[in-house]
Amino acid sequence: MVNIAERHQQIISKLQKEGKINVTDLCEDLDVSSVTIRKDLKLLEDKGLLFRTHGGATLHNPYTIDRSVNEKEKIQSTEKMLIGAKAASLVLPNDSVLIASGTTVLALAKSIQPQGHLIVTTSALNVALELIRHPEVEVMQLGGLLRKSSSSVTGPYAESILSDFSFSKLFLGVDGIDLEFGLTTTNVMEAHLNRQMIKVSQKTIVLADSTKFGKRGFGKICGFDDVDHIITDKGISEYVVKALEGMGIKVTIV
Repeated sequence: MVNIAERHQQIISKLQKEGKINVTDLCEDLDVSSVTIRKDLKLLEDKGLLFRTHGGATLHNPYTIDRSVNEKEKIQSTEKMLIGAKAASLVLPNDSVLIASGTTVLALAKSIQPQGHLIVTTSALNVALELIRHPEVEVMQLGGLLRKSSSSVTGPYAESILSDFSFSKLFLGVDGIDLEFGLTTTNVMEAHLNRQMIKVSQKTIVLADSTKFGKRGFGKICGFDDVDHIITDKGISEYVVKALEGMGIKVTIV
């Protein structure tokens, strides 16, 4: 049997490789009881090496906080531009697309070079302002309660308008992607609007940099059955990619 120092090293190594671990697997791998593993995780958390979660641990803080759009733009900015550029390549001539809010979908808006007529409906003011400079793009801005931190609208008025339309694609930004809990955002009203967006779109494409994985926001948007495609960066773990692909989701890494 390995000693405590060796056990802790194996736990950290597995966590760095997979991004998330659970107590049951660790018990089997290390041939110790769940009580021992939970004590190990507590000690490692006290040292700042991991964050404990229900039934396991994760490498990063699993809970997201609501930040302003100006602050978010500075985080993973290069990765977001690459993700946005890849997503823009999926916008086709004469397309009718729905764009939610967030800094990664704003990167998409900045990358769109329309080839022919394009209809874009969006809840995000900054996305609309970015796209109105293109004469080929017809922009419909949803109305409702303005959420200042994200420069976007939420609420029943925005949701009711959506029921009159159908879109080929929804480009969705999120605050958290957890393999057990699903896709989340920090705002409940925005989560509800996002669910309505999914209902009126033929395909849901999620734009999320790798720091969003293994995290949860307060408001749940949906489970993975509602997701068709995720575009992310090279920081995502191989374990998460395989899990998503096992659920039938296309994963594109830029």
